[in-house]
Amino acid sequence: MRQVALRNGARVSAVGLGTWKMGEDVRQRAQEVRALATGIDLGATLIDTAEMYADGRAEEVVAAAIKGRRDGVYLVSKVLPQNASRAGTVKACEASLKRLKTDRIDLYLLHWRGSVPFAETMAGFDDLIQSGKILSFGVSNLDLNEMQEWVKLSRGDKTLVDQVQYSIDTRGIDFDLVPWCLDHKIAVMAYCPLSQGTIPRNATLKRIAERHGATPAQIMLAWVLRHEHVIAIPKSAKPERVRENVQAADVLLSAEDLMDLDKEFPPPRKAQPLAMT
Repeated sequence: MRQVALRNGARVSAVGLGTWKMGEDVRQRAQEVRALATGIDLGATLIDTAEMYADGRAEEVVAAAIKGRRDGVYLVSKVLPQNASRAGTVKACEASLKRLKTDRIDLYLLHWRGSVPFAETMAGFDDLIQSGKILSFGVSNLDLNEMQEWVKLSRGDKTLVDQVQYSIDTRGIDFDLVPWCLDHKIAVMAYCPLSQGTIPRNATLKRIAERHGATPAQIMLAWVLRHEHVIAIPKSAKPERVRENVQAADVLLSAEDLMDLDKEFPPPRKAQPLAMT
């Protein structure tokens, strides 16, 4: 599995495992656990979850999947903006730790901006780092202006990632946020890199997939991963689809491929509002 180097020296799998919508149906739990375990076995050792997902039940699915192998997994979770005061951030993290059945979260994110001042959330992150309950922090769903505000905070220069929606057909951040994050050594974590499973029925995408002996979904993931500082976190509860997603890390697109894809899915020519699903 390809690795992405974070600014604190940690190295994480370029393809991780998303968990949005997991934990919503108890009848699917065993398959969801199996899908995550399959991904870990294949080297996709970054798992992304959040207190919001199924009201914390997604974190419980993760706990079952990483049982007995916690040290081999890089755990990412998130605090809801309404919980993101200094004390609220600590309380939310402690609840996540209990559901995850672990003593620390590797990377803890503010899920999106709410009414709580950024400085309050950062103070909560500081408290959690001091107590060893989180090892690092980042943000999610912040656009360029918000990122510029966030990094001006004390310790803002320690921010590891901005997790945002990013796919070949939702690529507005290519205009400004992606290059800015590269310049500031902040990784981009792409959620919904497969457009929530709605793979475009596109002749160019299909043709490039055939060139590589790959699937259109794998080409979409390879496109997201064309930047060395981007991590993709597709979600699937099907072990066979997880295997397909992980194998996308081995697909390297040529300059010709990228030119063809740019013609079909044009890059933005001006700043655009951040996509949020």
